[in-house]
Amino acid sequence: MVVGAWGALIMSFFGAVFASLTLYWQWHLSGLALALPFLGFILIGLAASYVIRSPGKGIKPSPKEERAIMWSSIGEGVGLFLASNIVIYQHRPDLLLPSMALVVGLHFLPIALAGGFRPFYVLGATLVVVATAGFVVGAPTGGEVAGFMAAGALWLASSIAIRRDWLAKGRATTTA
Repeated sequence: MVVGAWGALIMSFFGAVFASLTLYWQWHLSGLALALPFLGFILIGLAASYVIRSPGKGIKPSPKEERAIMWSSIGEGVGLFLASNIVIYQHRPDLLLPSMALVVGLHFLPIALAGGFRPFYVLGATLVVVATAGFVVGAPTGGEVAGFMAAGALWLASSIAIRRDWLAKGRATTTA
């Protein structure tokens, strides 16, 4: 039972980051326009807050899953640093968003393996496919595809995680 409402908060935040970076790098927007994706994060955050404060235990990762989350997140941070430096050194900023989507997608696979959690396999594979599409389509559309589709995938996964946690808490209170 890998991720609940707390994990949804993290995924929805990074979904907003992907969307905002896409607006900035691909569409060259600035100012308040870059804050708009964070409205989605706020809405998902409000739903997550409601579920987190609801009575019941909900979904909690096992110690094995917590270790996988920790190490995978460390690897993700290192991977994002390396990927961004490689594409910048190669003077290919058009590959930055697809590279980021690839690293984020790969980071979900060890977590899925540790928890035997199929939805994370789907999320990881979706992000890898989105990244591949971003690489194949090329500039400037590839960055748009990778950025917006990664944001959408993370927001959808966040919504599903909140619902799962809410249902788990509901089952716990009805059986008690």
